[in-house]
Amino acid sequence: MALYLPCLGLILLGAMQTKAQGFFPTMMKTPHLNKVPLQPDFQDDKFQGKWYALGVADSPIRNGSRSQLTMYSVNYELKDEHSFNVNTTMLRNEVCEQSTRTLVQNVQPGQFTFDSFRRTGGILSYVMRVAATNYKQFAMVYVEKNVRFKWHFQATLYGRTKKLSHKLKERFVKFSKSVDFTEDNIAFFVPIEECIDD
Repeated sequence: MALYLPCLGLILLGAMQTKAQGFFPTMMKTPHLNKVPLQPDFQDDKFQGKWYALGVADSPIRNGSRSQLTMYSVNYELKDEHSFNVNTTMLRNEVCEQSTRTLVQNVQPGQFTFDSFRRTGGILSYVMRVAATNYKQFAMVYVEKNVRFKWHFQATLYGRTKKLSHKLKERFVKFSKSVDFTEDNIAFFVPIEECIDD
């Protein structure tokens, strides 16, 4: 009996570890937020306005594809104290959908989080960092969020127009790889006219 309980404990521990390995998906290596670049001397008044989503790096993307990966638009409207009203417009299942959220400056210029009234839908934390932008043509943003105790990381390439140059595409791929995404995790949006040009 003295050996029975420790042996049973080891057997159960082994079974739990095996079960846990099947339960938790393989996670990508993720950088600490401080390793993600931040646009120097970020100027929120120049960043505001309409952007088109041109590309995305996201761990659920495999082999550079995702179903219904159509372009969407995002409008950043500057408010008081360096915060933004962010209006996103996308076509989903032939329906034009719009959503609005408020981002407030967090820690330093170019880094934002939800305002205290938007922590809903299971979102426990949310940080968006503008990694690079020239304000007139492109912006690369990195998002780190915790939804229902699961961490999610995403990089997005914005453009002021729907046109994606080869040089900008290469720059986004290089940036995405630098924050531990692989080429298989990167996809580019198909331009559309419905909804997002209103």
